[in-house]
Amino acid sequence: MDHATGSGCGVATLEFRLRDPDRSLAGVRLVHHVVGIDRVDFSYAAGERAWHLRVPRPALWRLEYLLELRHPDGRTETIPDPDNPHRVGGAFGDKSVLSCPEYHEPDWLHRPARPGTWRELAIPVPGLGATLTARIRSPGPPSRRILVAHDGPEYDRLAALAHYSAAADVPPHHLVLLDPGERNEWYSANPAYARALVTEVLPRVYAAIGTAGPVVGMGASLGALAMLHAQRRHPDSFAGLFLQSGSFFLPRFDRHESGFRRYLRIVRFVGGVGRGAGTGRPVPAVLTCGLAEENLANNREMSRTLAAQGYPVRLAEVPDAHNYTCWRDAFDPGLTELLKQVWHA
Repeated sequence: MDHATGSGCGVATLEFRLRDPDRSLAGVRLVHHVVGIDRVDFSYAAGERAWHLRVPRPALWRLEYLLELRHPDGRTETIPDPDNPHRVGGAFGDKSVLSCPEYHEPDWLHRPARPGTWRELAIPVPGLGATLTARIRSPGPPSRRILVAHDGPEYDRLAALAHYSAAADVPPHHLVLLDPGERNEWYSANPAYARALVTEVLPRVYAAIGTAGPVVGMGASLGALAMLHAQRRHPDSFAGLFLQSGSFFLPRFDRHESGFRRYLRIVRFVGGVGRGAGTGRPVPAVLTCGLAEENLANNREMSRTLAAQGYPVRLAEVPDAHNYTCWRDAFDPGLTELLKQVWHA
């Protein structure tokens, strides 16, 4: 236990401590999104005048979490741990983070970035009835290579993708950060989105940068699903895929996701992949997934499915969960090796 932060990571356990000298709270619960932590209610230790929780450590090197505080009048509030100064950003706000001794940030995060230039395109997309924004970072030396990312602004802000592109040991390339727009609708195996991406969005990008590839597509969660869906429907448009924690829902693993509005459309697409529908041209693919997240089973299944269909595929399982830091930490070596393979560098 790190008494300065109120939390600690041991070999086999995680411990949490929240000071409450006057016992002003009626209860405290751990809020998390990992597999392997079942007990979440803290108990009060009068001798220490603090709330405590000790749980078995899941298969992770770091944990992002919040605390739910229950007040005597029945009100609840969910906040970062006030006794833990370590924070991490996420798509839905900041969380507290507990790092285990094994965890280290990637080396490339602290390297200087190579020079590059930015431009922004506002691309009318009649097929979606919307305008999609693309931010493009181009390298100093001329390059034909293109890396296209779904959820581009979030990937950059929360996973430092642009810095990776400019600092890691990868060939010079154009990085295209696509705004997610109507994410749940567009990224849920939507044929209209796949068609618009390939026939309306990417041609505008190619015209702006003066080259058309080879293109590697990447995404996380629904963004990974949408990138695979686009490649299956338009296989000549992508030379490689980097898919992180893909939402490859299958009923035998993911019935808990059935409340999602487009669950059945996703299940139909993923099931079709399993049956070989729309196989097209297999391309090199790297999948990554957290060891402590619910999507692990369906990512393992998708990896086996793609391999059986001739995709040169690798699955990297990361000791983390479904979050941008997990995805960032898997860029190297996973994305690094994929880009070198596809771009013959």
